[in-house]
Amino acid sequence: MLESERYGEAMELLRFLLQCQGQEERHYEEWQSLLGWLEAAFPEAADNADSNHTASGAEQDLKEEDMARILAKSKLEEDADYPDKLLRKVMNEPLSEATILALEQLSYLEGGQVDEQLTAWLQKTAVHPLLQFRTLQTLKKRGAQGIVKLGRGHEVAQIEIETVPLQNDEFPPQISQVLERVAEQAEVHEPTLYYFAQELWGQFIMSIYGTSEYHKLLEGEDALLDIWAGALHQMVSESLNGNRQEEETRVMYGITDGMRFQFEGAYRSLKGFVKSSILDK
Repeated sequence: MLESERYGEAMELLRFLLQCQGQEERHYEEWQSLLGWLEAAFPEAADNADSNHTASGAEQDLKEEDMARILAKSKLEEDADYPDKLLRKVMNEPLSEATILALEQLSYLEGGQVDEQLTAWLQKTAVHPLLQFRTLQTLKKRGAQGIVKLGRGHEVAQIEIETVPLQNDEFPPQISQVLERVAEQAEVHEPTLYYFAQELWGQFIMSIYGTSEYHKLLEGEDALLDIWAGALHQMVSESLNGNRQEEETRVMYGITDGMRFQFEGAYRSLKGFVKSSILDK
């Protein structure tokens, strides 16, 4: 970047690197020193770099992704065993911010046997559904293709890597429609409930992605979406308030006695996920 006089980009990269954790202290000192010199020597480029931070969210995300890719490649240049270290962290440690970061870094490293190792691990090892899904996202980012067979509960789910959603808006509309129903009721009865429901629903959907339960949800009519919305509302309301007012919740979502069996089944699924979630341990 310096050789091609891209001083503004160099400053942005240095600022990004200074926010990263896990590096040696001398690296931070070198980056800070170089950034200070660049800002003093090329103030106009520094102003341009600052203005870039006010760009659109999409542009900012793109730059962060580019910087993350540069960081991952620089780590690879320093340590040829870096991909294997990341794989060991993902495969041998419980889901945490560190394992998610390792997966993100793996998505930027080209070549090697990363795709094969991740796929084999998913298909042969009992992996928590949330970690399964995050790994599928990494495989998609890396450009992997094909079908992965995963053990999910008591069934084997066949998932096509190319179709795995990377963002919330890439899921089928039924997923967000459940949340929309909760938002409508929460706005009237419990405004704070929606934010917790949003988090739980996102994690739950990732955990059942590709299963028969997931496909039934997508194939269901409005009544089924009401049932899931009611169960989600009930689950979160209990967690927040400690009260189980099931009948009141069912009335909110128009869940009749004939729909009660399905409602209880959806509620049990959500409760089972919360109990088994390694994020709560």
